[in-house]
Amino acid sequence: MSAESPAAPGQFAHRRQQFRAWRGTRPFWAGLLVMISGFPIMYFPYAHIKLGGLTVAMATTAGAGSLIIGVLLVVLGITLWFQKHVRTFAGIAAIMLGLVSLPVSNFGGFIVGFLLALFGGAMAVAWAPGVPPAEQPAEQDTTGEGGAPEATDCDTTLLRPVNPVGEPNDLSGTSPVNGANGRHSAG
Repeated sequence: MSAESPAAPGQFAHRRQQFRAWRGTRPFWAGLLVMISGFPIMYFPYAHIKLGGLTVAMATTAGAGSLIIGVLLVVLGITLWFQKHVRTFAGIAAIMLGLVSLPVSNFGGFIVGFLLALFGGAMAVAWAPGVPPAEQPAEQDTTGEGGAPEATDCDTTLLRPVNPVGEPNDLSGTSPVNGANGRHSAG
């Protein structure tokens, strides 16, 4: 394969469609925002900013707390991507960690990390899985060939008790009327 030969036709489009399908089944953007929110919260307490010949250290006494909060937010973001059923817990935990980062980590990573955690957590809590498309009913063969004989309405109402809505609630076919008294016999 030479450098001039293109990749397989449609390979990029196929991978992009796979990614879009994967992304659509989980709170992807919420997880991304929560994950990104951890980085400024982790970074700023350990940053040394140089302004000309002057070094400004942003280190705080709660640097370890900032590191823990940032790492937890990154882990919660990854969790939102791969464990979508814990989205409510992860979203609330991200909001709480963002709030805790305000006093612990230089105002939540200079408000940037705090806001990203707040919006990402809210998006995770609000996300709901989509409804799968309804299946089309199969076409029924109305020629009357094969299969079991159809029962009439009077046959089924005598054998099954009816609930107040009018639908039979015993689908086993046994009732005191036919002598089974709720038991199935083996012979």
